[in-house]
Formats: sequence, C-alpha cells, structure tokens
Amino acid sequence: MALSGKLSIEIVMHAPAGKFFNLVSKSLHQVQNICERVHHTKLHQGEDWHSIGGSVKHWTYVMDGKVTTCKETIESIDEKNKTIKFNLFDGDISQQYKVLKVTIQEIDNSNGSVSAKWTLEYEKINDNVEAPYSYMEYFDKCTKEMDAHLLKA
Repeated sequence: MALSGKLSIEIVMHAPAGKFFNLVSKSLHQVQNICERVHHTKLHQGEDWHSIGGSVKHWTYVMDGKVTTCKETIESIDEKNKTIKFNLFDGDISQQYKVLKVTIQEIDNSNGSVSAKWTLEYEKINDNVEAPYSYMEYFDKCTKEMDAHLLKA
C-alpha cells in the first residue's frame, strides 16, 4: 500500500465568479462563521491571516464526528489562476500524516458556471492509516455552505 497519494474533488457552485476565491484568499477568518463543521479559528502566529508562510492559523473543526485540530500556513496564492495552497500540520493531523497539503482552485467552466476544486496531497505515517477520504466529504459540505453564504452576500 502506498504511503503517499493525492485526492481531488470538484464542486459546481452558483456564486458569481471570483467570490469563492476572494473568500478563501482574503477572508479565510470568516469561514468559522459560515461552515457548521468549523468550530474555531485563530491566528496562532503572525499578524496577517493571508500572508504567505508568515502566519500560522489554528483550526478546530469536526471530521468524522469528532473534534479535530491542526495548524495551517499558506504556501502560495496565484491570483491569475485563482489558486491557493495550504500546508496543514500539528494537532490531530500529525498523528496520521507526515504531509497534508490542500490546494483550492476556483475554476471558470466553459458553460459559464464556476467550480471549486480541492486537491489534497498526503503522506501517511504508516500503512495502518487510511487515506484522508473524509476530507473530500468535509470539503464538499463546506464548499456548499460557503456557496450559499456568497449567494446571500
């Protein structure tokens, strides 16, 4: 069994183009007020929520029915391609994964719709750890809640 891998999910959204990317790249601290499973976020280190590599955020969220914690940093933001890359570490993450990186991209589809694509790259600490499939369902639910919020905004 492979210790590392990649999972991906793409969710069609109804919010206007650019709004989802703006939320995740410039207003990430608002997610705790939008997504039911995100219980708490706080700036752990640094002064800016959206600085690349310069700030660390602490997240508390529900995964598979249990409260989970981790820290997160932004690795890169690509405004042109509406892509943001995060590194998740410490807390419950480090008990199962050596590496857990999330890439979020807003995609403008040819039919005029917009999609959110989440890609999760991981390396498990050993073969006894399951691939992080539960994150795909988590990303799906959170994206739909963010989409509904953006439609009201």
